[in-house]
Amino acid sequence: MVATKHLQKAAEILGAPIVKTEPLGGGCIARTEKWRTADGRVVVTKTGGGQATSFLMEANGLKELQKAEALRVPEVLYADEELLLLELIEEGPRRSDFFDYFGRTLAHMHRYSSKNFGFYEDNFIGATPQVNRPTGSEAEDWTEFYRNKRLRYQYELARKNGYVDRQFEVLFEQLDEGLSDLLRGSEEAPSLLHGDLWAGNYMRDTEGLPVLIDPAVYYGHREAELAMTKLFGGFDDSFYEAYKEEWPLKPGYERREAVYTLYHVMNHLNLFGTGYRSQCLALMEKVV
Repeated sequence: MVATKHLQKAAEILGAPIVKTEPLGGGCIARTEKWRTADGRVVVTKTGGGQATSFLMEANGLKELQKAEALRVPEVLYADEELLLLELIEEGPRRSDFFDYFGRTLAHMHRYSSKNFGFYEDNFIGATPQVNRPTGSEAEDWTEFYRNKRLRYQYELARKNGYVDRQFEVLFEQLDEGLSDLLRGSEEAPSLLHGDLWAGNYMRDTEGLPVLIDPAVYYGHREAELAMTKLFGGFDDSFYEAYKEEWPLKPGYERREAVYTLYHVMNHLNLFGTGYRSQCLALMEKVV
C-alpha cells in the first residue's frame, strides 16, 4: 500500500490529487509506480527504497547526467528521503540505428569531464554503498581511486561477508600489486559515467532513442563504463563499433576490461552470494 503522506506530498507538488496508482516492472529495491492526477497528469514515482538518502542521490545523479546534454534522462520533479517523482517517458519501438546512436552519444557523454575523479557525494550501486568522495591523491590519480574506492572496498565487504578464502586472497593481493602496471598507459581525464549501465538501466522513448535510468553516477575512466555494459549479455556489436569510431580506446583495453568488470561482479557476490565467487576468481586470474 502507498502511504497516505506520499500521496498527499505528490498532490501538493503536482497541484492535483492522485486518483490512480499502477505498478511498473523492474526495480528490486524501491516500489516503482505510475501515478495519475485528477487533471490527467501521469508521473513515475519511487517509494520505500530502504536507504534514507538513495532517492536524493538518484535525483542528483540524473541531474548530473543532464549536464552533458547527450543522452536523455527523466526530468526530476521532486525528491526527498522517502519519495522520488520523475517525468514519465513513454516507450516506443527501437529505431533501426538504436545501438549505433547509443554508442556515439555515450561517447559524447563521456567527454563531459570534471577536474577530479569521484563525485561530490557517495551513492549506491544496487543496494551497496558506493564511495565516491576521493581522498588525497585519488582525486587526480585514477588508479588510486579505483584501487581504494572500488576494488578494495568490495574486497573488504566480501571478507566481512565470509566469501574470501586463501585462493581469493592471494589472487586479489596479486591483482592489487599489479594494478598500476595494468592501467599504465590508459590515463585520461575523468569522464562522466552513468556508473551502472547494463541492459536493465536504459529504455527507449517514443522516438526510439535511448534513455538512461537508475544511475550510480561518478567521474571515472570511461573504460569502466564500457566493461559494465558487457555484463548480463552485453549490448549489440554496433554499439561498441560506433563508440570506438566516435572515440577510440587506447591499446590494451581488452585486458583491462576484466579488472573493471571485477568491481561489479564482486558487488554481485556481496549482494547475492557465492554464485558469483567463481566469476570473481576467473576475472582475477585473467590479469595476474
